[in-house]
Amino acid sequence: MYAVIKTGGKQYKISEGDVLNVEKIEGEQGDTVIFDDVLMLSGDDETKVGTPLVEGAKVVGEIVAQTKGTKIAVFKMKRRKGYRKKIGHRQKLTSLKIKEIST
Repeated sequence: MYAVIKTGGKQYKISEGDVLNVEKIEGEQGDTVIFDDVLMLSGDDETKVGTPLVEGAKVVGEIVAQTKGTKIAVFKMKRRKGYRKKIGHRQKLTSLKIKEIST
């Protein structure tokens, strides 16, 4: 069984036992997170597609860790003007382990 959920402006295809990195969700390690924004469910023999959400479906996950992503460099420049600006960015991420998918 797998599901498609929406969190942090992105969509993720998940199944039970998966560990995934999503944009930061408030909480400590070991806390439970419930996702109600389930866009699609697929079971053994049937698939439910929401309009836009599947009613009554939820996904339960557990926070494994609060981490940061890889560093990216942001460089801005205007030619012939002497303007150069270099900054970096590290996105804050939350590692989740999917415990249960229910309808």
